This record gives sequence, structure tokens and C-alpha cells, in this order.
Amino acid sequence: MMMAASTSTIEEWKTEKYVDQKQTNWPNIGKHILAQYDEDSVVVYQAFCPEIADYATTNQRFGGPKFSFTRMSWIKTNFLWMMYRCGWASKPNQEHVLAIWIKRDGFDEILSKAYTPGTQKQANVSKDDVLVRLQWDPDHTPDGTKEQRRAIQLGLKGEILKKYATEYILKIEDITPFVLSKRPLLTEKKMQHLNVAQERVYPVQDDRTAELIGVDKI
Repeated sequence: MMMAASTSTIEEWKTEKYVDQKQTNWPNIGKHILAQYDEDSVVVYQAFCPEIADYATTNQRFGGPKFSFTRMSWIKTNFLWMMYRCGWASKPNQEHVLAIWIKRDGFDEILSKAYTPGTQKQANVSKDDVLVRLQWDPDHTPDGTKEQRRAIQLGLKGEILKKYATEYILKIEDITPFVLSKRPLLTEKKMQHLNVAQERVYPVQDDRTAELIGVDKI
């Protein structure tokens, strides 16, 4: 089994003003992958109960008695979609938010295997053979208002889940303290002071993958 790479070369998690990113860097409509990434890695997010989060941060991989390799596990590249899903770390069993750096080629492999129910039917792929389930869900503002832009959510199972959980990971950081510190800024008047994860549109460079997942071009 491949060992996780050293975290010494992984860049720190970056944040930036929400209003600045919304105005200058994020498309208003369409299906886009907003992510924090560099040449070697992509940051994804998951929220878990304390036991799973503690194991993950201690061992820099997923496992332990609470984490299930037999259930589909969902990852998100979009910080604000994760915040909407976990209620800014307020929902049961989602009290800890993890930022997970994974290998960029691993992320691209995940995308290359991602099917919606529609594309699965078109490709004549059986449900059992789908290792990555793709959903394009409405993105949300920090206070939970729906956006016209769509955010990607990827459900992993089987072999690809095992690869993600034990081979692709470069670094896991519990960012719950940051998340909790931003809760008081979720009103319209205070949102101008709100920092969130720095994200840009992720370029899907493989044409086949881009067509398969239905991502829009800018």
C-alpha cells in the first residue's frame, strides 16, 4: 500500500474574503468545480463525528472502528457547499470539518469515473459498476441562500473509496475552529468581513472527463 506523502511540502490552507471571490473569481451560473488546488493537490471537504475526525487527523488517513468502507462516502471541493451541508459544523455526526489534500491525479481519476444516473444509463453501465456517483447541486451563499451556480458532490465506494482513504491523501487538517469562528459573520451586514476558503474554477483538462461529468466551460 502506498504511504501518504510528507505534509512538509503541502501548502497551507488559504482563505480569502467571500465578497471579493464572489465578485471577481466565481461564475454566477453553470456547473463549475470551485476548489483550492495547485499543481500537485486538490483540497476536498468532509464532515464527521469526533471519533472519525480524530482518527483521520492522527493517522492522516481514514479508517478506525467508526469509518465504513462499505458505505458510499461523499466529498466536496466547495467549502460553502460543505458548510451548507453540515450547518457550519452544527449538525449531528458532522461536528468536525476536515480539509483533505489529495493528489491531483487521484482527483482527476475520481472525476473520470463519475456518473450521474443519466450518464450511467447512456453509457449502459450497471449500478454495481459505478464507483463514483456525481451530483450537481445548487451552490449556496454563506447564509444558506441558493445560488444559480451548481456545485459538485462526489460519492465514492469500493476500490476508489479505498484508494481515496488510504493512498490519495497527502494531508488532513481539522478546520472546525475556523468554521466555528465564522458563524457570527453569517448575516448580510457582517458578510463583507467573512473569509472563506480561497477557491478558483478547477480546469478539467481531459475532454472525455469534461464531457462525462457535464462541467461547463467559462
